[in-house]
Amino acid sequence: MQLIDAHCHFDFPQFDGRRDKELEQGRSRGLRGLVIPGVRRADWDRVRETALAHDGLFYCLGIHPWFVEEHSEEDLTQLRRLLEGRPDRCVAIGECGLDRIRGSLEAQLPWFEAQVALADELNLPLVIHSVKTHDEVHGVLNRRQWQGRALIHGFSGSFQQAAKLVDLGCFIGVGGVITHPRARKTRDAVAKLPLEALVLETDAPDMAPEGVPQGENSPRYLPDILDALAELRGTSPEHLAPALLDNVSGLYGWATAGIGE
Repeated sequence: MQLIDAHCHFDFPQFDGRRDKELEQGRSRGLRGLVIPGVRRADWDRVRETALAHDGLFYCLGIHPWFVEEHSEEDLTQLRRLLEGRPDRCVAIGECGLDRIRGSLEAQLPWFEAQVALADELNLPLVIHSVKTHDEVHGVLNRRQWQGRALIHGFSGSFQQAAKLVDLGCFIGVGGVITHPRARKTRDAVAKLPLEALVLETDAPDMAPEGVPQGENSPRYLPDILDALAELRGTSPEHLAPALLDNVSGLYGWATAGIGE
């Protein structure tokens, strides 16, 4: 099997000194590559350098809702400047979005809208953080008549919410939450959604699967998420893996054969 981790914070300090080992262990289980999201301007260089230091790693640049208060209009200008140059292995805008639990939605909304507009203008995919804001995210995309590609990363919500986002062309990020039996609503959603709408991710080092201590998640656990998804959908990992590879390739604009070429 060949698997891509569509959203992994592999630049975070938790992986310092062990990235080669983590990738080796992941590749022994079918991991072909991963995508590192950028969350704040101060980290963009580190995100890019981490991706370029390893084969099979790609990255995004964006401003996360948790960090909007530390940014200015000049940072959006710099984001545009960087993305217009189509830097090597940069595949999307994000991580951007909305979060009802942390920070102010009123403060976050203009930053999310600006990055949606930029993605639309530059024809780039979006990587979206949405925590208890699926209806608001849908509203922003719908108002802009969004017709591009987007990942609703770390989805945790109902089938109805997911289906509305899929109708707008969004992919649903399937992560460690589905390995937890208590996450009944999300498990039900990913069991029912069209397979072509699903993308695997770890969000490592966060969003740990069942049995993995919080903060110790890793891309090497991606096959465990695949196993849980296969069980929920009543099929085999071997059946799902090629379709999921097609999906992440479609999201990030890769040809399935020769990702990133």
